[in-house]
Amino acid sequence: MKARAERAIAECRRIAAMTEEPGRTTRRFLTPPVREVHALLRDRMEKLGMSVRVDAVGNLRGLWFPEGAETRRLMIGSHIDTVPDAGAFDGVLGVTVALEWAELAQQMRLPIGIELVAFSEEEGVRFGVPFLGSRAMAGRFDEKLLGLHDAHGHTVAEAIHAFGLDAGEIHDAAIGPDAAAFVEIHIEQGPVLEAENAPLAAVTAIVGQTRGSVLFKGHANHAGTTPMPMRRDALAGAAEWILAVEQAAKRTDGLVATTGRIAVTPDASNAIAGEARVSLDLRHAHDRVRLAAVDELVARAQTIAQRRGLEMQWTSLMNEPAVPMDERLTAFMADAIEAAGYPPRRITSGAGHDAMVMAGRVPAAMLFIRSPGGISHHPAETVLEEDVEAAMEVGQRFLERMAASLR
Repeated sequence: MKARAERAIAECRRIAAMTEEPGRTTRRFLTPPVREVHALLRDRMEKLGMSVRVDAVGNLRGLWFPEGAETRRLMIGSHIDTVPDAGAFDGVLGVTVALEWAELAQQMRLPIGIELVAFSEEEGVRFGVPFLGSRAMAGRFDEKLLGLHDAHGHTVAEAIHAFGLDAGEIHDAAIGPDAAAFVEIHIEQGPVLEAENAPLAAVTAIVGQTRGSVLFKGHANHAGTTPMPMRRDALAGAAEWILAVEQAAKRTDGLVATTGRIAVTPDASNAIAGEARVSLDLRHAHDRVRLAAVDELVARAQTIAQRRGLEMQWTSLMNEPAVPMDERLTAFMADAIEAAGYPPRRITSGAGHDAMVMAGRVPAAMLFIRSPGGISHHPAETVLEEDVEAAMEVGQRFLERMAASLR
């Protein structure tokens, strides 16, 4: 398994050099470096005896069935696009480890079909909407997405055509009932497993997410001539609410809340703020808890505004429900982790993944690999070789369980 881990990591580093920007890894949806990645992965897939194709949205897919196997198959994969100035492992490690899992299934002579998937787009960087690759495979690709424009004015449809594909065939990318399950292997992108000294975890759910903003409106005035009791300071109200958000998250188990952006008018050091808009990003694995927290925090903003003589407006920008992973597959994964000699840790994902889209079409599971330092979306992103080796050992046992369940 050590050699497999070394190879999976080395291929991630090779792929990281396939980039739009010399000196840093940036690889957006269907840009020229994607062709290089496809060539490398296609070569690996074909050496495994797979039939390989690129579907109409640019997902690279390799399919293999052992002789006499059932027609149903296990799908394994992740994405190959990146954020700007990315690390080498987000998404891509899930594809290179999947290649090793497929070879393990062949060498173990398991009676299970395998489809490897390198999703063309997950990050949403080029066109502002994520999961273009998995949306197509899950049969959820809205044709309106074809009209989205990138920073250079090119549409999704034009990008697909320029890559030599036909947007009119996107519906053919959708999987049918012959797909038995989908598994995604991914770095955690957070510090929890490292803090617990755990190499791996089975993912139970991908958290629901609310995004919005609160606008506090007061009265802008001169900083030197307006007495404190006569002020209607929007920024002071925003500051009080920001602390209330932090306190609410700290007292609610599993809740994470972030006020990462603030815009102030008139934004001058010698002027009282007339307006202050604060962003809110709030996530939890249970929608009931998340929605109750949103209601509480909006009410708290209103209370603060009334006490300070301000107006308050709440704008909801996104409400994505939590997506549970399939309980049976998650149990298979946790059992495989324990059988391989590791703590059978289960964890929720605070970030979105292709698995959350695929779960709407087919039973889905995820395996997280520890992220040293909790670093991701950054050039310093890395993995430990022994953790990737552990993922190979878990894969062997998970595939055995999966094959037995399909008999």
